[in-house]
Amino acid sequence: MIAIAGYLAILIALVSAVTLAVQGVRVSRSGDVDPARLKLPVIGLTAGGVVAFLALEIAILSHDFSIAYVAKNTALGTPLVFLLAAAWAALEGSVVLWGLVLSIFTWLVWRRIKAGDGLGVLALGVMGLVAIFWFGLMATVANPFAICTDVANGFCAASSWMPLGASVAPLDGIGPNPLLANNILMAVHPPLLYVGYVGFTVPYAFAMAALFRSERSKVWIERTHRWSLVAWVFLTAGILLGGWWSYEVLGWGGYWAWDPVENAALLPWIAGTAFIHSAIVQRRRSMLQAWNFVLVIITFSLTIFGTFLTRSGVIASVHAFSLSAVGPALLIFLGIVLFGSFGLFAARANVVASSPRLDSLVSREGFILLNSLLMTLFGFTVLFGTMYPLLVEAFTGREVSVGQPFFDRVAAPIAILLLVAIGLGSTAPWRIATSKVLWERTRVGLNVGLVAAALTVVGGVRSVSVVVIVGLAGFVIGNIVAFFFHQASRSRRGGKAWPSALLSTVRNDMGFWGGQLSHIGLAFVAVAIATTSVLAVRTEVPLAVGDSAVVEGYCVAYLESFTRAEPERNVQGARVAILDESCTDTRTVREPRLNEYPKFGQVIATPSVWTTWSDDVYLNIAAMDENGIRLKVLIFPFQWLLWLGGLTIVAGGVVAFGRKPRRRPATSKERDERKPADV
Repeated sequence: MIAIAGYLAILIALVSAVTLAVQGVRVSRSGDVDPARLKLPVIGLTAGGVVAFLALEIAILSHDFSIAYVAKNTALGTPLVFLLAAAWAALEGSVVLWGLVLSIFTWLVWRRIKAGDGLGVLALGVMGLVAIFWFGLMATVANPFAICTDVANGFCAASSWMPLGASVAPLDGIGPNPLLANNILMAVHPPLLYVGYVGFTVPYAFAMAALFRSERSKVWIERTHRWSLVAWVFLTAGILLGGWWSYEVLGWGGYWAWDPVENAALLPWIAGTAFIHSAIVQRRRSMLQAWNFVLVIITFSLTIFGTFLTRSGVIASVHAFSLSAVGPALLIFLGIVLFGSFGLFAARANVVASSPRLDSLVSREGFILLNSLLMTLFGFTVLFGTMYPLLVEAFTGREVSVGQPFFDRVAAPIAILLLVAIGLGSTAPWRIATSKVLWERTRVGLNVGLVAAALTVVGGVRSVSVVVIVGLAGFVIGNIVAFFFHQASRSRRGGKAWPSALLSTVRNDMGFWGGQLSHIGLAFVAVAIATTSVLAVRTEVPLAVGDSAVVEGYCVAYLESFTRAEPERNVQGARVAILDESCTDTRTVREPRLNEYPKFGQVIATPSVWTTWSDDVYLNIAAMDENGIRLKVLIFPFQWLLWLGGLTIVAGGVVAFGRKPRRRPATSKERDERKPADV
């Protein structure tokens, strides 16, 4: 019954999506542009998406093993949090979550459309077209409500696509992939990524609607600013928690391995970041119109490409799903999006090409453009490194790899240039930045950067790359903080106290200061990546019970082993004390462990991390028997800066969401009187 209800909801959503796409075009071109005429298909799409997802969750929570998806991805002993997360832990369920998020975004967009809004109505039609694909997948090759028709060895061995037939239910399910049931972040990380991915459908839909209507205005940029920020914030948070999940669960000691599926999440973030920055210039100066269309098409296309990499089975990854028919469907959809979008863009070239030119490259818009171009270059190199092995294997049959050294070598110089561009562009004036004004606004940051670099050398760091990154981070942060207090001091001229002046400065331009907060977070992240990559210490020590070893100023002592049984797994671990270098003062006791999942015959090492103000001490069991353990000990300097920086970037996006509404357009007299150094 649940399977029938869920599949019926998918069909309702699919029919509603088709109706929305057709009606969106018809209503936008009619004399009566009334969004109320789209109410029924929007509600049908949203209700179908919500009911389908709820039906899947109900089936999972009630252990309805007659549904193949439930039987293959859950078990009676699966803990509640992982039962809930099972709704998106495998291929078909993840598509259902995608459809749910898309339907909710469609409903939210519809609610904000007023009578006579042809652009918004047509954008809804584009979103309907996108929804046709996703709910079409659910109705065909990615049906989450396929029923189990045969049981072998106690598990579902065969299934039927049509939920109306006779079904059988095994007594228990297989259970979730052990890697996906080893940390609670699995319940949070994927949904955040999906909201980020799907959220970029909104600016894409408005861009396509603006191109179709040959609109020369920047209305679509204004209307999608907050939608873009929402998508970007969620995608950023998803990537951050994904790095944390990798660090805490996989046991290899890192947070980013340039895995193809990791790159698939990073690519739309890079393009989306470039788009958000470039859109600022169009909103402020009506420039870069064509470039913004290109960026938003690329961003949306990369969300589809990332989904293809994850769900096609063409790559081997801890993040990827198995080979399925969804892959070819996604590839075809990606081709349609690229061909259709850029075809429409080319057809409207006479419209998008007409925009003002830069007054000077040395200006805020010039540095933003440089930032956008650098991000695009970075994205292209990541895409090349990700796709090159796949293309070589596809055309020659040879297996090649592009590893972390390639990405690190490419990323380092681009990161340095980006920090320079951010440091200069954050405080540069619009239109033209004279050398005098630029010096006045960067000299504090230069001094801070030089002092930070000097202190790094005094602290014993001899790595040139780390010293340079720390210096540039100091330059960025110093510039932003100095400019902030400079602007606040102008507010104090009316007699305001400092706290009030600082607060009013942020409130007067939350979009700008939110961006600067994100830039500060990016500077923290750059420092953390440099220190944890270059200055990290990695070693492996054999220890019997009672033995100890000193690693980089820390003493680790093996106290005892332990075992315990937990739902769906057996745990074997070691109690390890971390002491000072003299092995006399115990700082903490940690418990790295090995989690065995009997159903899968798989053992997953789960590390234990002790964080101090200067280091992360990372302990992981490499091997364990009755004679002792081989313990991996890794020291990561200032690892916490990575998590703080990531959270700061997200916080900056949230602050920017509350940007002050646009001021009235300046009169021609005011524009003539505006000085070149105007901020």
